[in-house]
Amino acid sequence: MAELTLKTLHHFYEQLWRIRLLEGQVQRLAAAGEVPGFPHLSTGQEAVAVGVCANLSAGDYLFSGHRAHGHVIAKGSDPFAVFAEIIGRDTGLCRGRGGSMHLVDAANGVLGATGVVAGNLPLAAGAAWAAQVQGEGRIAAVFFGDGATGAGVFHETLNMASLWNLPLLLVCENNGYAEFTSREEHSKVGKVSAFAAPYGISAQTVDGNDVLAVHDAAQKAVAQVRGQGGPWLLECMTFRMAGHYVGDAQRYRSKEELAAVREKDPIERLQRHLVGKGTPQGELEAIAARVKEEMAAVVERARRAPRPDPASVMDYVSSAVLPQQA
Repeated sequence: MAELTLKTLHHFYEQLWRIRLLEGQVQRLAAAGEVPGFPHLSTGQEAVAVGVCANLSAGDYLFSGHRAHGHVIAKGSDPFAVFAEIIGRDTGLCRGRGGSMHLVDAANGVLGATGVVAGNLPLAAGAAWAAQVQGEGRIAAVFFGDGATGAGVFHETLNMASLWNLPLLLVCENNGYAEFTSREEHSKVGKVSAFAAPYGISAQTVDGNDVLAVHDAAQKAVAQVRGQGGPWLLECMTFRMAGHYVGDAQRYRSKEELAAVREKDPIERLQRHLVGKGTPQGELEAIAARVKEEMAAVVERARRAPRPDPASVMDYVSSAVLPQQA
Protein backbone atom coordinates (compact mmCIF):
# COMPACT_ATOMS: atom_id res chain seq x y z
CA MET A 1 0.00 0.00 0.00
CA ALA A 2 1.20 3.51 -0.79
CA GLU A 3 2.25 5.52 2.25
CA LEU A 4 -0.44 7.93 3.41
CA THR A 5 0.29 11.65 3.32
CA LEU A 6 0.55 13.63 6.53
CA LYS A 7 -2.54 15.57 5.45
CA THR A 8 -4.53 12.34 5.24
CA LEU A 9 -3.26 11.18 8.63
CA HIS A 10 -4.31 14.49 10.17
CA HIS A 11 -7.74 14.04 8.58
CA PHE A 12 -8.01 10.59 10.16
CA TYR A 13 -7.06 12.07 13.53
CA GLU A 14 -9.72 14.73 13.13
CA GLN A 15 -12.36 12.18 12.17
CA LEU A 16 -11.53 9.97 15.15
CA TRP A 17 -12.01 12.95 17.46
CA ARG A 18 -15.19 14.03 15.64
CA ILE A 19 -16.84 10.68 16.30
CA ARG A 20 -15.52 10.43 19.86
CA LEU A 21 -16.66 13.92 20.85
CA LEU A 22 -20.06 13.72 19.16
CA GLU A 23 -20.77 10.45 20.95
CA GLY A 24 -19.56 11.97 24.20
CA GLN A 25 -22.29 14.56 23.76
CA VAL A 26 -24.80 11.78 23.08
CA GLN A 27 -23.79 10.14 26.35
CA ARG A 28 -24.09 13.43 28.25
CA LEU A 29 -27.54 14.27 26.92
CA ALA A 30 -28.76 10.68 27.27
CA ALA A 31 -27.89 10.80 30.96
CA ALA A 32 -29.95 14.01 31.18
CA GLY A 33 -32.92 12.35 29.49
CA GLU A 34 -32.66 14.30 26.24
CA VAL A 35 -32.00 11.33 23.95
CA PRO A 36 -34.92 8.98 23.26
CA GLY A 37 -34.33 5.25 23.40
CA PHE A 38 -31.07 3.50 24.24
CA PRO A 39 -28.19 4.87 22.14
CA HIS A 40 -25.23 2.55 21.58
CA LEU A 41 -21.81 4.21 21.43
CA SER A 42 -18.74 3.16 19.45
CA THR A 43 -16.23 4.65 21.90
CA GLY A 44 -12.95 2.82 21.28
CA GLN A 45 -14.05 1.44 17.92
CA GLU A 46 -13.74 4.63 15.87
CA ALA A 47 -10.70 3.43 13.90
CA VAL A 48 -12.81 0.82 12.11
CA ALA A 49 -15.29 3.36 10.77
CA VAL A 50 -12.61 5.85 9.74
CA GLY A 51 -10.23 3.29 8.21
CA VAL A 52 -12.87 1.50 6.17
CA CYS A 53 -14.93 4.49 5.00
CA ALA A 54 -11.82 6.31 3.79
CA ASN A 55 -11.74 3.70 1.00
CA LEU A 56 -15.39 4.02 -0.01
CA SER A 57 -16.63 6.38 -2.69
CA ALA A 58 -19.61 8.68 -2.27
CA GLY A 59 -21.66 6.37 -4.46
CA ASP A 60 -20.90 3.19 -2.54
CA TYR A 61 -23.67 1.81 -0.36
CA LEU A 62 -23.27 1.50 3.40
CA PHE A 63 -25.32 -0.45 5.93
CA SER A 64 -24.84 -0.47 9.68
CA GLY A 65 -26.37 -1.83 12.86
CA HIS A 66 -27.34 -0.41 16.23
CA ARG A 67 -23.88 1.17 16.77
CA ALA A 68 -23.93 3.34 13.65
CA HIS A 69 -22.99 6.92 14.55
CA GLY A 70 -19.31 6.59 13.62
CA HIS A 71 -19.96 4.79 10.34
CA VAL A 72 -22.41 7.42 9.13
CA ILE A 73 -20.14 10.33 10.01
CA ALA A 74 -17.09 8.64 8.46
CA LYS A 75 -19.09 8.04 5.26
CA GLY A 76 -19.66 11.79 4.94
CA SER A 77 -22.97 12.62 6.59
CA ASP A 78 -23.38 16.05 8.15
CA PRO A 79 -22.71 15.73 11.92
CA PHE A 80 -25.46 18.27 12.62
CA ALA A 81 -28.06 16.21 10.74
CA VAL A 82 -26.81 13.06 12.47
CA PHE A 83 -27.02 14.57 15.94
CA ALA A 84 -30.37 16.21 15.24
CA GLU A 85 -31.72 12.81 14.25
CA ILE A 86 -30.34 11.16 17.38
CA ILE A 87 -32.20 13.64 19.61
CA GLY A 88 -35.38 13.56 17.50
CA ARG A 89 -35.38 16.88 15.69
CA ASP A 90 -37.12 17.75 12.43
CA THR A 91 -33.76 18.79 10.95
CA GLY A 92 -32.35 15.28 11.39
CA LEU A 93 -31.43 12.85 8.65
CA CYS A 94 -34.86 11.21 8.88
CA ARG A 95 -36.80 14.26 10.12
CA GLY A 96 -36.52 12.95 13.68
CA ARG A 97 -38.37 9.73 12.92
CA GLY A 98 -35.51 7.23 13.00
CA GLY A 99 -33.35 8.08 15.98
CA SER A 100 -30.01 6.65 16.98
CA MET A 101 -30.43 3.14 15.60
CA HIS A 102 -32.15 3.98 12.31
CA LEU A 103 -29.93 6.50 10.54
CA VAL A 104 -30.43 6.82 6.78
CA ASP A 105 -28.69 9.25 4.42
CA ALA A 106 -29.28 8.08 0.88
CA ALA A 107 -27.50 11.11 -0.58
CA ASN A 108 -24.27 9.83 0.95
CA GLY A 109 -24.94 6.17 0.21
CA VAL A 110 -26.07 5.33 3.76
CA LEU A 111 -29.04 3.11 3.06
CA GLY A 112 -29.77 2.31 6.66
CA ALA A 113 -28.84 1.29 10.15
CA THR A 114 -30.96 -1.23 12.00
CA GLY A 115 -31.38 -2.44 15.55
CA VAL A 116 -32.04 -5.97 14.28
CA VAL A 117 -28.82 -7.91 14.81
CA ALA A 118 -27.68 -9.33 11.43
CA GLY A 119 -30.76 -7.83 9.78
CA ASN A 120 -28.58 -5.52 7.71
CA LEU A 121 -26.61 -8.32 6.06
CA PRO A 122 -29.18 -9.49 3.48
CA LEU A 123 -30.10 -5.87 2.76
CA ALA A 124 -26.46 -5.16 1.94
CA ALA A 125 -26.33 -8.24 -0.27
CA GLY A 126 -29.37 -6.94 -2.12
CA ALA A 127 -27.71 -3.56 -2.66
CA ALA A 128 -24.55 -5.32 -3.85
CA TRP A 129 -26.62 -7.33 -6.34
CA ALA A 130 -28.25 -4.11 -7.58
CA ALA A 131 -24.82 -2.52 -7.97
CA GLN A 132 -23.65 -5.57 -9.90
CA VAL A 133 -26.63 -5.44 -12.26
CA GLN A 134 -26.28 -1.69 -12.83
CA GLY A 135 -22.59 -2.13 -13.63
CA GLU A 136 -21.51 1.31 -12.43
CA GLY A 137 -18.64 0.15 -10.23
CA ARG A 138 -20.38 0.65 -6.90
CA ILE A 139 -19.93 -1.73 -3.98
CA ALA A 140 -21.89 -2.31 -0.77
CA ALA A 141 -20.29 -2.36 2.67
CA VAL A 142 -21.96 -3.64 5.81
CA PHE A 143 -20.81 -3.28 9.42
CA PHE A 144 -21.85 -5.79 12.08
CA GLY A 145 -20.66 -7.17 15.40
CA ASP A 146 -19.35 -10.63 16.20
CA GLY A 147 -22.68 -11.50 17.81
CA ALA A 148 -24.34 -11.31 14.39
CA THR A 149 -22.37 -14.36 13.25
CA GLY A 150 -24.62 -16.54 15.41
CA ALA A 151 -27.60 -15.71 13.19
CA GLY A 152 -28.46 -18.00 10.33
CA VAL A 153 -28.88 -15.06 7.96
CA PHE A 154 -25.15 -14.30 8.34
CA HIS A 155 -24.29 -17.65 6.74
CA GLU A 156 -27.05 -17.33 4.17
CA THR A 157 -25.62 -13.97 3.13
CA LEU A 158 -22.09 -15.37 2.85
CA ASN A 159 -23.34 -18.24 0.73
CA MET A 160 -25.35 -16.07 -1.67
CA ALA A 161 -22.62 -13.43 -1.92
CA SER A 162 -20.14 -16.14 -2.85
CA LEU A 163 -22.45 -17.88 -5.32
CA TRP A 164 -23.26 -14.65 -7.13
CA ASN A 165 -19.80 -13.10 -6.75
CA LEU A 166 -21.36 -9.98 -5.26
CA PRO A 167 -19.41 -6.73 -4.76
CA LEU A 168 -19.91 -6.90 -1.00
CA LEU A 169 -17.53 -5.89 1.78
CA LEU A 170 -18.47 -7.45 5.11
CA VAL A 171 -16.86 -5.67 8.06
CA CYS A 172 -17.07 -7.39 11.43
CA GLU A 173 -16.29 -5.17 14.41
CA ASN A 174 -15.26 -7.95 16.79
CA ASN A 175 -15.24 -6.28 20.20
CA GLY A 176 -15.41 -9.61 22.01
CA TYR A 177 -18.96 -9.24 23.27
CA ALA A 178 -22.43 -10.02 21.97
CA GLU A 179 -24.29 -7.53 24.15
CA PHE A 180 -23.19 -8.78 27.62
CA THR A 181 -21.81 -12.19 26.64
CA SER A 182 -18.15 -12.76 25.79
CA ARG A 183 -17.30 -14.51 22.55
CA GLU A 184 -15.80 -17.45 24.43
CA GLU A 185 -19.19 -18.06 26.02
CA HIS A 186 -21.28 -18.01 22.86
CA SER A 187 -19.04 -19.42 20.12
CA LYS A 188 -16.37 -22.07 19.65
CA VAL A 189 -15.09 -20.15 16.62
CA GLY A 190 -12.51 -17.69 17.87
CA LYS A 191 -11.96 -15.66 14.72
CA VAL A 192 -14.92 -14.54 12.63
CA SER A 193 -12.71 -14.56 9.53
CA ALA A 194 -12.66 -18.37 9.80
CA PHE A 195 -16.26 -18.45 8.58
CA ALA A 196 -15.18 -17.20 5.15
CA ALA A 197 -13.17 -20.22 4.00
CA PRO A 198 -16.05 -22.71 3.55
CA TYR A 199 -17.75 -20.23 1.23
CA GLY A 200 -14.61 -19.48 -0.77
CA ILE A 201 -14.57 -15.85 0.38
CA SER A 202 -11.39 -13.84 0.90
CA ALA A 203 -10.87 -12.74 4.49
CA GLN A 204 -8.45 -10.99 6.78
CA THR A 205 -8.26 -10.26 10.51
CA VAL A 206 -6.62 -6.98 11.52
CA ASP A 207 -6.02 -4.85 14.60
CA GLY A 208 -9.19 -2.75 14.64
CA ASN A 209 -7.70 -0.21 17.05
CA ASP A 210 -5.04 0.78 14.53
CA VAL A 211 -6.64 3.05 11.93
CA LEU A 212 -3.67 2.60 9.60
CA ALA A 213 -3.92 -1.20 9.69
CA VAL A 214 -7.67 -1.00 9.08
CA HIS A 215 -7.18 1.44 6.20
CA ASP A 216 -4.57 -0.73 4.48
CA ALA A 217 -6.64 -3.90 4.83
CA ALA A 218 -9.80 -2.16 3.64
CA GLN A 219 -7.96 -0.67 0.67
CA LYS A 220 -6.90 -4.14 -0.41
CA ALA A 221 -10.37 -5.55 0.16
CA VAL A 222 -12.20 -2.75 -1.66
CA ALA A 223 -9.86 -3.08 -4.64
CA GLN A 224 -10.78 -6.76 -4.99
CA VAL A 225 -14.50 -6.23 -4.42
CA ARG A 226 -14.69 -3.30 -6.83
CA GLY A 227 -12.64 -5.22 -9.39
CA GLN A 228 -15.29 -7.95 -9.58
CA GLY A 229 -13.20 -10.29 -7.47
CA GLY A 230 -16.09 -11.23 -5.25
CA PRO A 231 -16.97 -10.53 -1.62
CA TRP A 232 -14.49 -9.97 1.21
CA LEU A 233 -14.83 -10.47 4.97
CA LEU A 234 -12.75 -8.05 7.01
CA GLU A 235 -12.60 -8.76 10.74
CA CYS A 236 -11.42 -5.88 12.91
CA MET A 237 -10.42 -6.88 16.43
CA THR A 238 -11.43 -3.95 18.58
CA PHE A 239 -12.62 -3.00 22.05
CA ARG A 240 -15.76 -1.31 23.28
CA MET A 241 -14.65 1.21 25.89
CA ALA A 242 -18.24 2.12 26.74
CA GLY A 243 -21.09 -0.14 27.76
CA HIS A 244 -23.32 -1.99 25.34
CA TYR A 245 -25.71 0.97 25.59
CA VAL A 246 -25.66 4.24 27.53
CA GLY A 247 -26.37 3.33 31.14
CA ASP A 248 -24.94 -0.20 30.96
CA ALA A 249 -23.19 -0.80 34.31
CA GLN A 250 -20.85 -3.36 32.67
CA ARG A 251 -20.91 -5.72 35.65
CA TYR A 252 -19.89 -8.51 33.30
CA ARG A 253 -16.43 -6.91 32.83
CA SER A 254 -13.72 -6.63 35.46
CA LYS A 255 -12.01 -3.36 36.36
CA GLU A 256 -8.76 -4.85 35.08
CA GLU A 257 -10.29 -5.61 31.70
CA LEU A 258 -11.72 -2.11 31.36
CA ALA A 259 -8.37 -0.59 32.30
CA ALA A 260 -6.60 -2.73 29.69
CA VAL A 261 -9.12 -1.70 27.04
CA ARG A 262 -8.49 1.99 27.67
CA GLU A 263 -4.78 1.43 27.08
CA LYS A 264 -5.64 0.52 23.46
CA ASP A 265 -7.34 3.83 22.62
CA PRO A 266 -7.13 4.30 18.80
CA ILE A 267 -6.88 8.08 19.12
CA GLU A 268 -3.86 7.91 21.40
CA ARG A 269 -2.34 5.29 19.12
CA LEU A 270 -2.56 7.52 16.05
CA GLN A 271 -1.36 10.46 18.11
CA ARG A 272 1.83 8.61 19.02
CA HIS A 273 2.34 7.70 15.37
CA LEU A 274 1.93 11.32 14.26
CA VAL A 275 4.30 12.64 16.88
CA GLY A 276 6.80 10.06 15.66
CA LYS A 277 6.29 11.40 12.14
CA GLY A 278 7.17 14.90 13.29
CA THR A 279 3.80 16.50 14.03
CA PRO A 280 4.16 18.75 17.11
CA GLN A 281 2.02 17.75 20.09
CA GLY A 282 0.63 21.27 20.16
CA GLU A 283 -0.69 20.93 16.61
CA LEU A 284 -2.56 17.75 17.55
CA GLU A 285 -4.00 19.41 20.63
CA ALA A 286 -5.18 22.27 18.41
CA ILE A 287 -6.96 19.82 16.08
CA ALA A 288 -8.73 18.19 19.04
CA ALA A 289 -9.70 21.59 20.48
CA ARG A 290 -11.08 22.77 17.14
CA VAL A 291 -13.18 19.63 16.70
CA LYS A 292 -14.42 19.90 20.30
CA GLU A 293 -15.61 23.44 19.60
CA GLU A 294 -17.20 22.31 16.34
CA MET A 295 -19.11 19.46 18.00
CA ALA A 296 -20.28 21.67 20.87
CA ALA A 297 -21.72 24.11 18.31
CA VAL A 298 -23.37 21.25 16.42
CA VAL A 299 -25.04 20.01 19.59
CA GLU A 300 -26.36 23.38 20.69
CA ARG A 301 -27.69 24.10 17.20
CA ALA A 302 -29.41 20.71 17.13
CA ARG A 303 -30.95 21.24 20.57
CA ARG A 304 -32.47 24.50 19.37
CA ALA A 305 -33.94 22.88 16.26
CA PRO A 306 -37.70 22.17 16.21
CA ARG A 307 -39.20 18.78 16.95
CA PRO A 308 -41.41 17.22 14.29
CA ASP A 309 -44.96 18.53 14.24
CA PRO A 310 -47.21 15.80 15.72
CA ALA A 311 -49.71 16.59 12.98
CA SER A 312 -47.16 15.28 10.45
CA VAL A 313 -46.98 11.82 12.03
CA MET A 314 -48.38 10.15 8.90
CA ASP A 315 -46.09 11.99 6.48
CA TYR A 316 -43.68 9.71 4.60
CA VAL A 317 -45.84 6.70 5.51
CA SER A 318 -47.16 4.78 2.52
CA SER A 319 -49.46 1.84 2.17
CA ALA A 320 -50.65 -0.37 -0.59
CA VAL A 321 -54.39 -0.91 -0.89
CA LEU A 322 -54.92 -4.55 -1.68
CA PRO A 323 -57.80 -5.51 -3.99
CA GLN A 324 -60.80 -6.88 -2.13
CA GLN A 325 -61.48 -10.54 -2.62
CA ALA A 326 -64.82 -11.51 -3.96
